[in-house]
Order: sequence, then structure tokens, then C-alpha cells
Amino acid sequence: MSSGRRQRKPEGQPTRGKTARNRLRRVDRFLQGYDPGLLTRRDGAFARAFYVDLGYGEEPVTTLESASRLRELNPELPVLGIEIDPERVARAQPYAGPLTFFRLGGFNLPLGTWPDGTPETVRLVRAFNVLRQYDEEAVAQAYSLLFESILPGGLLVEGTSDPFGSLWVANVVRSRTGSSGTWTDEALVFGTNFRTGFDPAAYQAVLPKRYIHRVVPGEPIHAFFEAWKQAAREKAPIKVWGARQWFVATAQQMATRGYQLDLRARWLRKGVLIWKTSH
Repeated sequence: MSSGRRQRKPEGQPTRGKTARNRLRRVDRFLQGYDPGLLTRRDGAFARAFYVDLGYGEEPVTTLESASRLRELNPELPVLGIEIDPERVARAQPYAGPLTFFRLGGFNLPLGTWPDGTPETVRLVRAFNVLRQYDEEAVAQAYSLLFESILPGGLLVEGTSDPFGSLWVANVVRSRTGSSGTWTDEALVFGTNFRTGFDPAAYQAVLPKRYIHRVVPGEPIHAFFEAWKQAAREKAPIKVWGARQWFVATAQQMATRGYQLDLRARWLRKGVLIWKTSH
């Protein structure tokens, strides 16, 4: 077990806490495939670096599910579930184990030292359905606090999903190497399971806080959606073959207009559109 944890007042607000089982399954699968090397790194400060599930809710379901899935890649991956509600943390303790921890905390992650005195570190933070309840101005401050703890080269994946995880959108943000506490936007990711078909406009309802109020003329995210909707109209005849094929064709059409998209079939056929925002 870890010890020597910093005692700081948690920064943030309690979430609604309602999370269905497997709500974030597709996000976990995305994490497995997007940067598997980050999850398996064991050099230097990454030797025992945490995967953090921030704001897991009333029950620790998402943390435990992530631990199971991500340990398919790294069986020794330490996992830390963080909640700002003390009662939720107390309820989670029976599920803790040698590599799975639950702590009271917020955006200022409650880290300390391992029993041998080694500082605790963080390789990846998933913060889903957390920041949508905040004012947009508060997002940058939350990021700043999180990146104080994320190792250079590590990731923050911050986003929103619908109640059952059928649709989700996430910011993928990289901690800058050699510059502690700073970050670079890497991608905006759109995910679907096709159960409700395919409609670019549907993603607007689950945009992260940084974008939800910016789908207005003059903003890049507005231009992106307009281009996506137009591409979907142009490729509409393909939907006779199904939503998946239509989704793939629409992404390929978008790329011809200069959008930097990951067109690999392993992503598109799974319903994942990765817009590379750092180029």
C-alpha cells in the first residue's frame, strides 16, 4: 500500500454520481489502443505510475472496470479512483486491493509516497462526465491542477458521454515533456457504438465543456461540425450499407478537405473518429 499522502482540501465539486455499468467501456478500449506504451511504461518515474479515474461516482464501478481492462496490457498497473465525496470513498474501500486504491480528492490529486519512500506519480488521468457541470472559465484551472501531477509525456483524457456510453467525446491532452505543469492539445475524439445510427449533430450534446458553448460561427468546432454534416450529406447514399460504412466514408470525405483525421480502419470501423488538433 502507499502512504505519506499529502493532506490538501480537495478542489472541485461532487458529481451527480450516476454511472451505468460498462458506460465507459469504449473509452477504456480507446485508451488501450491509443497509446499502449504509456500504459505499459515501467522506466524511471513510470515504474509505478498510476492510472487515475477521477470522479467515479456513487459506486466504484468505472474504476474497477478500467482496472480489469487496462491490466490486460499491464498486469502491474496501479489504479487510483478519486472522489470528492467522503461517503463514496468509504463505500469503495472494500473493493481496494494491493494495486487498486480509492481516495478522497479532487483536481489536486491526493498523492504521496510508496512505503519505500518513492514518490507516487501519474501516467494517465481519465476525467469523464466531471467538468460539464462547471463554468467554462473553471476548466483551465482544473487542467492546471491535474497537470501538476501528470508525468511529462502522460495524458489527460477528459470528456463526456451519454448515460449508457453510446456516444462520447473526449479531449486528449498531453503533458509536455521537459515542462512540468503544462500541456498540449493532441486530439478531440468522437465515439459511437452505432446503436442509434449515425448523425454528426448528435455529438454536440456530449461535447466537453471547452466546446459545448462554442458551436457558433467563427469557432473551429463550429466549422468542423458544419464540414462533417456536409460530408455526411454527400456520402448519404452509402448509408444503405449501414451506419458504420457511412461513418467511415464521411471521415474519408472530411480528410479530403484538410482535416487531420486518423483514417485507420481499426479506429473508424469501431466508431472512433480522431481529430488531430496538434499539427
